Amino acid sequence: METRRVLQVDAFTDEPLTGNAAGVVPDGAGLSAEQMQAIAREVAVSETAFLSPSGSDEADRRIRYFTPTQEVDLCGHATIASFGHLHEEGIVETGTSRLETNVGVLEIEVESDGTVWMTQDVPTIREVDLGYGEVADALGVDRAALEGASADLPLAVSSTGLPFLVVPITYLSDVGSAEPNMTAIESLTDGIDATGIYLFTFDALEADSTLHGRMFAPGAGVPEDPVTGTASGAVGAYLDRFDAFDPLPEELGLEQGHYVDRPGSVRVRVRDSVVQVGGRAVTALDGSIVVPDAADDDILEA
Repeated sequence: METRRVLQVDAFTDEPLTGNAAGVVPDGAGLSAEQMQAIAREVAVSETAFLSPSGSDEADRRIRYFTPTQEVDLCGHATIASFGHLHEEGIVETGTSRLETNVGVLEIEVESDGTVWMTQDVPTIREVDLGYGEVADALGVDRAALEGASADLPLAVSSTGLPFLVVPITYLSDVGSAEPNMTAIESLTDGIDATGIYLFTFDALEADSTLHGRMFAPGAGVPEDPVTGTASGAVGAYLDRFDAFDPLPEELGLEQGHYVDRPGSVRVRVRDSVVQVGGRAVTALDGSIVVPDAADDDILEA
């Protein structure tokens, strides 16, 4: 029976068992979508990445991402994890390579210390007509705390590959005490065509952090993600669009994961509408998994 190598690589951290765990299958060539989904379900982390040669002359390799329940078009932390592993193995050297994803070909830069930078898709940002009461009820936070942070930063869906509803709130205690209603969040995000909700405050834990966030995406099979790369890129674009800083710092530090005991940090750069997400990664588990047989599509006749 066929087996494939599979790893758990923790992204946006350099300490094992912190940050955001991703499954990485370094050789996903020849696997069907059904086989990838079965493996991702068994690995049982928020996303598992499958690497294979690219069929495009524009890219060096292809990647696909699966949650335990469905394929997703883009995943920041699984990309950082994958290239952290490839650099650690000496397969990818320092420099820039091009990665084929479901949202197009993206540039990935690896620095000598193993930091991986992922160039995001061109930002799109749209304000949404949502009542603060509805959002507060879904997140299980105080409505006044949302409204108090809304003077210059509106509720908006921001995307640099995946769309997230970005929700500012006043204090770290408001973020920490959130009691999200996952059914309500799924309904709300479905109604505005968003993958999830990113709740954040500038009241961060670390002095060198720009903000502290939590991200909820139950509709994608991820009730709460520890540290979210694609959402961090979307938040960076959002902060730039609404002039949260004058000027925007050359690099933002987004801390996340503390309330699920998986702390990590995402570095974000926004330059002339080009958004990059960066971070380190460390391998926590290395083994093999049995590949389920491919589905038999033959029609059975009585």
